[in-house]
Amino acid sequence: MCGIIGGYDRERRPFGTALAEQACERMRHRGPDDRGWFEAEGMLVGNQRLSILDLAGGHQPMFSDDRQIVVVQNGEIYNFKELAQGLHCKTTCDTEVILRLYERDGEAFVKQLNGMFSIAILDLRKQSLLLYRDRIGQKPLYLYDDGKRLMFASEIKSLFAMGVKAEMNWEGFDAYLTYNFVPPPITLYQNITHLMPGQMLKISPQGTEQSCWWNLADSPVECRTEESWCEEIIETLRSAVQIRLRADVPLGAFLSGGIDSSSVVSLMSRELPHPVQTFCIGFNDPRFDESIYAREVAELCGTSHTCEVLNPNLTASWPLTVYHNDQPHGDVSFMPTHRVSSLARRSVKVVLTGDGSDELFAGYDVHRNFFAGQDLTLPREQIENAYISAISLFRPSEKRSLYTSETSQKLASADASQYARTHLAEFRHLDPISQALALDTKLLLPGNNLVKPDKMAMAVSLEPRAPYLDYRMVNLAFRIPGALKLRNGMTKSILKKACEKILPQSIIYRKKQMFTVPIGEWFKRELAPFVNEVLLSPRSLERGIFQPDRVGEMIRDHQSGRMNHTRTLRALLAFEIWQRTFIDTMFDHAPTYAELGIQSSVELEAVPKQAA
Repeated sequence: MCGIIGGYDRERRPFGTALAEQACERMRHRGPDDRGWFEAEGMLVGNQRLSILDLAGGHQPMFSDDRQIVVVQNGEIYNFKELAQGLHCKTTCDTEVILRLYERDGEAFVKQLNGMFSIAILDLRKQSLLLYRDRIGQKPLYLYDDGKRLMFASEIKSLFAMGVKAEMNWEGFDAYLTYNFVPPPITLYQNITHLMPGQMLKISPQGTEQSCWWNLADSPVECRTEESWCEEIIETLRSAVQIRLRADVPLGAFLSGGIDSSSVVSLMSRELPHPVQTFCIGFNDPRFDESIYAREVAELCGTSHTCEVLNPNLTASWPLTVYHNDQPHGDVSFMPTHRVSSLARRSVKVVLTGDGSDELFAGYDVHRNFFAGQDLTLPREQIENAYISAISLFRPSEKRSLYTSETSQKLASADASQYARTHLAEFRHLDPISQALALDTKLLLPGNNLVKPDKMAMAVSLEPRAPYLDYRMVNLAFRIPGALKLRNGMTKSILKKACEKILPQSIIYRKKQMFTVPIGEWFKRELAPFVNEVLLSPRSLERGIFQPDRVGEMIRDHQSGRMNHTRTLRALLAFEIWQRTFIDTMFDHAPTYAELGIQSSVELEAVPKQAA
């Protein structure tokens, strides 16, 4: 688990020691245990290492015996032990397995990997650079290419340290207000893109080529009995948990008390010879507090459980989360995710999580609400248009009423719906429910929901592992008809049925709570001055992006209780914090509110409580 940087200069200009060091240093938090880099003939790779496997022998970059092949990676290859058989590895580190597989099998080696990763391989014999990203996009890989020099990094801020200028991408801005996050492959910065999951980028003297090495659309739907699906779900999840327990450092799990994390912890507790270390956070507001359910699962599974109750405001960490994300996200659950990651890092270096279950098995309210009222006999394109509208933060007409005339002119040809529409068209062979889940898997996961555990955990040098996102589970989930996942208004129906084998029904069938904070209520009271100062300050309004009257109207309607603008205000606040962090001033650290020119923030401390 690490962060990687590097580049390829088509004119063979050197990158230099200072640039490599600066780029690595900017993401030291991703790997504080070790640093290494290599440069030759205008080609560079570097690594910040968080040591998880073979602590002494896993230094990166790794070299072939003739030093003609150089490898760095960010991630974990869970099946490295099986792959290492017959490869004559000198270490017990998964990175060497990547090196030896490439030596033996060439560019297609990646299809054998079960893991989360972004990989860079320099092949000096061919003067080529190969970049790979895992199937689902658990590990990030950002690209900048000006035609002469291509650079890559696990975090955008490292590209800035390599000399890339931070300029806002207006198309990305419009897409951000559509989806509540910036949909890959674009970013909110001009000329910076995200390598898409399951893709490879190859650059050599012959040119630059991008190709897909894994495609979710290749999973065929099957008709089987419910019982056989349930058996395969549990056995696949059990195997995915087992293989993610491989580590040479202490590991634990996040435990919210919901079915996703509870199923993972239940299976972990059956595999480990000692109590699982579990971690959760709670809130004093019972509408948002799941800690009582987490404690129930902890007692059931005999875990060593730690809970921290927050009282009551997490917004002190908003600038920190925006800084580590590199881009704004309207999803404020990044803040509690950072806090529970900090809590876990005091005791362990690796955690297993329940991420991915909602996207694979239809776990969100939007799934239930949309399909409960949707006529599935309508033409597919009509259903797709309705679903895009349902998942949009701002619809086109709402954006037009919010934008100034100058902003509207800049975005006259923008069509943010294309990012969803392209993926939906790719999955028209699936039933409408499965098609919507495929969109979540291709767009929401790499765009937001996997950014959250990666960036927030790595900010405190913690490695998150997600058994539900084992590629075998992903393939399995998309072979199951959508009607078995969303049935009679019940989300994740088939998964809940399967988990009856490992969890009590009181846990499985309780009402789902979102892992978030009651920030909409805070906007009306404690954070009312904060909202007004940030969004209506001269500094914000002088940007000329939004109509001041419309912004003021939204704030007044929300604070008076006439309308609920929680989600839209969150997105606008995150965007302004991002502007001040990366566009107005390029901070090389997580700024305070005072450094951002914000004086009215409410910053209350957490009250830690231990739960046996």
